[in-house]
Amino acid sequence: MRFDDTLKQAIRLRLDEFECCHRPDGHGLKRAAVAITVVARDDDDLYGRPGDAAFLLTRRAPKLRAHAGQLALPGGRIDGGETPQQAALRELEEEIGLSLDETHVLGVLDDYPTRSGYLIAPVVVWTPREAAMAPNPAEVAHVFRIPLTELRRPESPEIFSIPESDRPVIRLPTPMVNGHINAPTAALLYQFREVALEGRATRVDHFDQPVWAWR
Repeated sequence: MRFDDTLKQAIRLRLDEFECCHRPDGHGLKRAAVAITVVARDDDDLYGRPGDAAFLLTRRAPKLRAHAGQLALPGGRIDGGETPQQAALRELEEEIGLSLDETHVLGVLDDYPTRSGYLIAPVVVWTPREAAMAPNPAEVAHVFRIPLTELRRPESPEIFSIPESDRPVIRLPTPMVNGHINAPTAALLYQFREVALEGRATRVDHFDQPVWAWR
Protein backbone atom coordinates (compact mmCIF):
# COMPACT_ATOMS: atom_id res chain seq x y z
CA MET A 1 0.00 0.00 0.00
CA ARG A 2 1.41 3.32 -1.09
CA PHE A 3 1.56 6.34 1.21
CA ASP A 4 -0.48 8.71 -0.94
CA ASP A 5 -3.69 10.73 -1.05
CA THR A 6 -5.61 7.78 -2.52
CA LEU A 7 -4.91 5.70 0.60
CA LYS A 8 -5.59 8.66 2.89
CA GLN A 9 -9.00 9.36 1.37
CA ALA A 10 -9.94 5.67 1.28
CA ILE A 11 -9.19 5.31 5.01
CA ARG A 12 -11.09 8.50 5.84
CA LEU A 13 -14.14 7.40 3.81
CA ARG A 14 -14.27 3.92 5.36
CA LEU A 15 -14.00 5.35 8.87
CA ASP A 16 -16.73 7.90 8.10
CA GLU A 17 -19.01 5.09 6.94
CA PHE A 18 -18.30 2.90 9.98
CA GLU A 19 -20.78 3.17 12.86
CA CYS A 20 -18.54 3.16 15.92
CA CYS A 21 -19.51 1.63 19.24
CA HIS A 22 -18.81 4.14 22.04
CA ARG A 23 -19.55 3.73 25.74
CA PRO A 24 -20.39 7.19 27.13
CA ASP A 25 -20.57 6.10 30.79
CA GLY A 26 -17.32 4.10 30.64
CA HIS A 27 -18.76 1.33 32.89
CA GLY A 28 -16.37 2.35 35.67
CA LEU A 29 -13.28 2.02 33.46
CA LYS A 30 -10.59 4.70 33.19
CA ARG A 31 -10.69 6.38 29.80
CA ALA A 32 -7.66 6.27 27.52
CA ALA A 33 -6.88 7.00 23.89
CA VAL A 34 -4.27 5.61 21.50
CA ALA A 35 -3.12 6.80 18.09
CA ILE A 36 -3.04 4.42 15.14
CA THR A 37 -0.61 6.61 13.23
CA VAL A 38 -0.21 6.12 9.48
CA VAL A 39 3.22 7.23 8.22
CA ALA A 40 5.49 6.84 5.22
CA ARG A 41 7.86 3.93 5.67
CA ASP A 42 9.95 4.54 2.53
CA ASP A 43 10.95 7.55 0.48
CA ASP A 44 9.52 8.01 -3.00
CA ASP A 45 11.25 5.86 -5.61
CA LEU A 46 13.37 7.07 -8.53
CA TYR A 47 10.24 7.56 -10.64
CA GLY A 48 8.52 9.74 -8.02
CA ARG A 49 6.09 7.04 -6.97
CA PRO A 50 5.13 7.15 -3.27
CA GLY A 51 6.80 4.72 -0.90
CA ASP A 52 5.00 2.20 1.30
CA ALA A 53 2.64 3.18 4.10
CA ALA A 54 3.23 2.01 7.65
CA PHE A 55 1.93 2.46 11.19
CA LEU A 56 3.90 3.44 14.29
CA LEU A 57 4.41 0.95 17.09
CA THR A 58 6.50 1.64 20.17
CA ARG A 59 8.35 -0.46 22.68
CA ARG A 60 7.75 1.10 26.07
CA ALA A 61 10.73 2.16 28.13
CA PRO A 62 12.00 -0.54 30.52
CA LYS A 63 11.72 1.62 33.67
CA LEU A 64 8.06 2.60 33.34
CA ARG A 65 5.88 1.59 36.28
CA ALA A 66 3.21 -0.07 34.11
CA HIS A 67 3.64 -2.36 31.10
CA ALA A 68 7.37 -1.68 30.89
CA GLY A 69 9.06 -3.03 27.76
CA GLN A 70 5.81 -3.98 26.07
CA LEU A 71 4.80 -3.17 22.51
CA ALA A 72 2.15 -0.48 22.36
CA LEU A 73 0.50 2.19 20.28
CA PRO A 74 1.27 5.75 21.42
CA GLY A 75 -1.35 6.75 23.93
CA GLY A 76 -2.44 7.17 27.53
CA ARG A 77 -5.16 8.41 29.86
CA ILE A 78 -7.63 11.04 28.72
CA ASP A 79 -7.35 14.14 30.92
CA GLY A 80 -10.39 15.98 32.18
CA GLY A 81 -12.01 18.06 29.46
CA GLU A 82 -10.15 16.30 26.64
CA THR A 83 -11.67 14.46 23.72
CA PRO A 84 -10.12 11.14 22.65
CA GLN A 85 -8.71 12.91 19.59
CA GLN A 86 -7.04 15.59 21.70
CA ALA A 87 -5.63 13.01 24.11
CA ALA A 88 -4.21 10.84 21.32
CA LEU A 89 -2.52 13.84 19.69
CA ARG A 90 -1.11 15.02 23.04
CA GLU A 91 0.31 11.57 23.75
CA LEU A 92 1.86 11.43 20.28
CA GLU A 93 3.74 14.62 21.05
CA GLU A 94 4.72 13.61 24.59
CA GLU A 95 5.93 10.13 23.63
CA ILE A 96 7.52 10.53 20.24
CA GLY A 97 7.69 14.29 19.66
CA LEU A 98 5.24 14.15 16.76
CA SER A 99 3.29 17.42 16.73
CA LEU A 100 0.01 17.20 14.78
CA ASP A 101 -3.41 18.81 15.06
CA GLU A 102 -6.96 17.58 14.61
CA THR A 103 -6.90 18.17 10.85
CA HIS A 104 -4.68 15.06 10.71
CA VAL A 105 -7.28 12.83 12.40
CA LEU A 106 -9.00 10.53 9.89
CA GLY A 107 -11.51 8.98 12.28
CA VAL A 108 -12.03 6.70 15.27
CA LEU A 109 -12.78 3.05 15.93
CA ASP A 110 -14.70 1.22 18.66
CA ASP A 111 -13.94 1.70 22.34
CA TYR A 112 -12.11 -1.36 23.66
CA PRO A 113 -12.27 -2.40 27.35
CA THR A 114 -9.08 -3.87 28.81
CA ARG A 115 -8.55 -6.28 31.64
CA SER A 116 -6.30 -3.72 33.36
CA GLY A 117 -9.23 -1.33 33.82
CA TYR A 118 -9.15 1.00 30.82
CA LEU A 119 -11.57 1.86 28.06
CA ILE A 120 -9.41 2.64 25.03
CA ALA A 121 -10.53 4.91 22.20
CA PRO A 122 -8.46 4.25 19.03
CA VAL A 123 -7.87 7.39 16.96
CA VAL A 124 -6.56 7.04 13.39
CA VAL A 125 -4.05 9.75 12.46
CA TRP A 126 -2.39 10.59 9.13
CA THR A 127 1.19 11.93 9.35
CA PRO A 128 2.57 14.27 6.69
CA ARG A 129 5.77 12.98 5.13
CA GLU A 130 7.75 16.00 6.37
CA ALA A 131 6.66 15.63 10.02
CA ALA A 132 9.59 15.06 12.40
CA MET A 133 9.75 12.70 15.38
CA ALA A 134 11.88 12.89 18.52
CA PRO A 135 11.06 9.94 20.82
CA ASN A 136 11.12 10.61 24.56
CA PRO A 137 13.57 8.04 26.05
CA ALA A 138 11.81 8.22 29.42
CA GLU A 139 8.70 6.73 27.81
CA VAL A 140 9.78 5.01 24.59
CA ALA A 141 12.69 2.62 24.03
CA HIS A 142 12.12 2.17 20.28
CA VAL A 143 9.74 3.26 17.52
CA PHE A 144 8.93 0.77 14.75
CA ARG A 145 7.50 1.64 11.34
CA ILE A 146 5.49 -1.47 10.52
CA PRO A 147 4.25 -1.73 6.90
CA LEU A 148 0.48 -1.81 6.66
CA THR A 149 0.87 -4.93 4.54
CA GLU A 150 2.00 -6.76 7.72
CA LEU A 151 -1.61 -6.53 8.91
CA ARG A 152 -2.62 -8.53 5.82
CA ARG A 153 -0.32 -11.48 6.47
CA PRO A 154 -2.21 -14.70 5.45
CA GLU A 155 -1.68 -16.24 8.90
CA SER A 156 -2.93 -13.12 10.69
CA PRO A 157 -4.67 -12.88 13.07
CA GLU A 158 -3.98 -15.83 15.34
CA ILE A 159 -7.01 -16.59 17.51
CA PHE A 160 -6.80 -19.14 20.32
CA SER A 161 -8.28 -20.06 23.68
CA ILE A 162 -6.81 -19.98 27.17
CA PRO A 163 -8.11 -21.82 30.28
CA GLU A 164 -8.48 -18.55 32.22
CA SER A 165 -11.15 -17.10 29.91
CA ASP A 166 -14.23 -18.12 27.93
CA ARG A 167 -13.38 -15.47 25.31
CA PRO A 168 -10.98 -16.01 22.38
CA VAL A 169 -7.57 -14.33 22.55
CA ILE A 170 -6.16 -12.48 19.53
CA ARG A 171 -2.60 -11.73 18.48
CA LEU A 172 -0.91 -10.62 15.27
CA PRO A 173 2.28 -12.34 14.08
CA THR A 174 4.98 -10.08 12.65
CA PRO A 175 8.66 -10.90 12.24
CA MET A 176 9.42 -7.18 12.38
CA VAL A 177 9.13 -7.29 16.17
CA ASN A 178 10.56 -10.83 16.46
CA GLY A 179 7.28 -12.40 17.42
CA HIS A 180 3.74 -11.18 18.00
CA ILE A 181 1.69 -8.11 18.75
CA ASN A 182 -0.67 -9.04 21.58
CA ALA A 183 -4.04 -7.67 22.67
CA PRO A 184 -5.22 -5.07 23.43
CA THR A 185 -2.99 -3.58 20.70
CA ALA A 186 -3.62 -6.57 18.44
CA ALA A 187 -7.40 -6.15 18.71
CA LEU A 188 -7.22 -2.46 17.83
CA LEU A 189 -4.93 -3.03 14.84
CA TYR A 190 -7.07 -5.91 13.60
CA GLN A 191 -10.15 -3.69 13.61
CA PHE A 192 -8.15 -0.98 11.84
CA ARG A 193 -7.27 -3.51 9.16
CA GLU A 194 -10.81 -4.75 8.78
CA VAL A 195 -12.54 -1.37 8.78
CA ALA A 196 -10.03 1.14 7.40
CA LEU A 197 -8.10 -1.05 4.95
CA GLU A 198 -10.66 -3.68 3.91
CA GLY A 199 -13.97 -1.87 4.38
CA ARG A 200 -15.48 -4.58 6.59
CA ALA A 201 -17.53 -3.60 9.66
CA THR A 202 -15.87 -5.85 12.25
CA ARG A 203 -16.19 -5.74 16.05
CA VAL A 204 -13.36 -6.78 18.34
CA ASP A 205 -14.44 -6.15 21.94
CA HIS A 206 -15.17 -9.87 22.39
CA PHE A 207 -11.47 -10.67 22.02
CA ASP A 208 -9.56 -11.20 25.25
CA GLN A 209 -5.94 -10.54 26.18
CA PRO A 210 -3.18 -12.85 27.41
CA VAL A 211 -3.18 -13.27 31.18
CA TRP A 212 0.08 -11.34 31.68
CA ALA A 213 -1.64 -8.26 30.17
CA TRP A 214 -4.50 -8.33 32.69
CA ARG A 215 -2.50 -6.39 35.30
